[in-house]
Amino acid sequence: MSVSTEAVTAKPLNFRRYKDGDTKVKTWQSQIFDAGHSHKCPTYIQSTPPCQGSCPAGEDIRGYLNIARGIEKPPAGMAWQEYAFRRLTEANPFPSVMGRVCPAPCESGCNRNQVDDFVGINSIEHFLGDYAIKNKLAYIKPAQLTGKSVAVIGGGPAGLSTAYQLALKGHDVTVFDERAELGGMMRYGIPGFRTPRDVLDAEIQRILDLGVKTRMNCRIGTDITMAQIREEFDAVFLGLGAQAGRALAVEGADAPNCVTATSFLKAFNDGRLRHVGKRVVVIGGGDTSIDVATVARRLGHIDKVNESDRPEHAIVGHVAHDVAEASARQGAEVTLTTIFDVDKMQASKNEVEHALSEGITIRDGMAPLAVVQGPDGRAIALRIVRCEAKIVAGQLVIKNIEGTEEDIPADLIVSAIGQTVDFTGLEEFNNGKGAINSDKNYQVQGQPGYFVGGDVVRPHLLTTAIGHGAIAADGIDRFLQKEPLDKRPKIDVHAFDLKRKMLEKGYTFTEAHEPTRGTDKSTAAIHNFDNRSDRYVISHKELFLGHFPYVARNRRGIVSLTAAEALNNFEERLQPLLEAQATAEAKRCMSCGQCFECDNCVVYCPQVAVFKVPKAKATIGRYVDTDYSKCIGCHICADVCPTGYIQMGLGE
Repeated sequence: MSVSTEAVTAKPLNFRRYKDGDTKVKTWQSQIFDAGHSHKCPTYIQSTPPCQGSCPAGEDIRGYLNIARGIEKPPAGMAWQEYAFRRLTEANPFPSVMGRVCPAPCESGCNRNQVDDFVGINSIEHFLGDYAIKNKLAYIKPAQLTGKSVAVIGGGPAGLSTAYQLALKGHDVTVFDERAELGGMMRYGIPGFRTPRDVLDAEIQRILDLGVKTRMNCRIGTDITMAQIREEFDAVFLGLGAQAGRALAVEGADAPNCVTATSFLKAFNDGRLRHVGKRVVVIGGGDTSIDVATVARRLGHIDKVNESDRPEHAIVGHVAHDVAEASARQGAEVTLTTIFDVDKMQASKNEVEHALSEGITIRDGMAPLAVVQGPDGRAIALRIVRCEAKIVAGQLVIKNIEGTEEDIPADLIVSAIGQTVDFTGLEEFNNGKGAINSDKNYQVQGQPGYFVGGDVVRPHLLTTAIGHGAIAADGIDRFLQKEPLDKRPKIDVHAFDLKRKMLEKGYTFTEAHEPTRGTDKSTAAIHNFDNRSDRYVISHKELFLGHFPYVARNRRGIVSLTAAEALNNFEERLQPLLEAQATAEAKRCMSCGQCFECDNCVVYCPQVAVFKVPKAKATIGRYVDTDYSKCIGCHICADVCPTGYIQMGLGE
């Protein structure tokens, strides 16, 4: 076993204002000057950074990173970690869990990738979540209750996110779940060495402490009818999840030891599955298939298995005898097959690397043809064929290559090719395609007062389900207050709110001013400011990348295991950043689309037109202003603004 960080490969800085072969100096004079005055002067445009635009939960990532790096100061008496945690959890109540397991599309979108490497957003989220648990931070209960009641069906990430947001708004929330414990796929679909159960329990309990009620082991449509739900509650959220696995659609897939990934992982997380066969084959390519493979590697196999102790019996609900614990575990040969090339698998790159390091064999570019059964009907092998998989016009097209068939011996075959929704008792909501139709507010089409979110809308990430829950909670709140459900913004994220920040600081303003003039002399508006966060994501092309030097990413420690070390090892592999590392990593954020107080515009303005706002009137996002009587529209302030916050657009 070894503890290391990811390999670091230094990248040369790739920003150059002038490329090889450029012979002309570019000038803006002809566009800037019009006779004796300018028609282009600086204005301050807040945009959404691509990290937030890529976050399915819509976290104010730039906001909590600015707190972590010390630009936005916490209120007196509050630690910066708590202030950042509270900003983060306005969108996502599971920072500790998501900081560990989210594949982080925010990092793929990060503009810092154009300079050296993305900001480790997930690692900072992980740090803040663990800080909150260690310091027993609680959510602040609403001052008033509304008297309205909401039923949340499903205690997974979508349902719990909805319950959390509704409880903060003062509504009485009851979560129904057919299982004994809350968490949904966070608990029953992801192994504990990726989501430690004490961490998950702490983040769920924090939500329940807001006053959220639960009815466990209660299935809607069986233990209680929808008619009873309608009678008892003012609104309903359907977070059913997609926890029924999709079986292989090939001959022989009905073999008893050919199971789905969801049933496999549930049996493991319930404690029923204690060993697997000597040879395990997993079909998939996403993170779930990696989870199955790594669990199988850890469980291993035992010799002389009684018929009643076979893994498939534990998976369908039987409890294994103690012999499974008493017998010596031996390693399992685990093979994962995927139709895609290994570098195009849907699973996160880190998880793929972990699987390979643990000795799991990945057969890429292979499609399943059939399950080979023995005389007793049990699977003895998976027949595969080499294939070419492509996405054509949004559809997956698989072309098998004849003559490349082969059999992979198997004692257990696990299908991790997707999930389905169990609509038993809730058939009225099924759109005929195994999902529920909804509008942009996630209200069920044609059924006012019924809202939906998570995999039952579209199977995707846990973070996506959390985002659905937050949006649905807004819609439910408006419905309960008999307000129209407005159109959602184009960029539907939690953005930094300069108006709220100014009110926190005791500043007053109105929005009434002449639309064609700047507000540099006005006290009736926010200075020369326009918030376009709801409709515009700023790209790296609008930043001054030359401002940012190469800074290596602060990486979390990762416990890497060999095949032998993985056996029976269920310890967590990911280690949190230290406080100094978290702060240093936050400082790598380029604060795209918002001022981070670098002073470039003030220093480089030749007319001394750009000036710092007096401290008594300043706050983050309101650090500099422009005196239009001095501005000549030279464009220098916009040119040297690292974050793209200054744009040329005001004037006559």
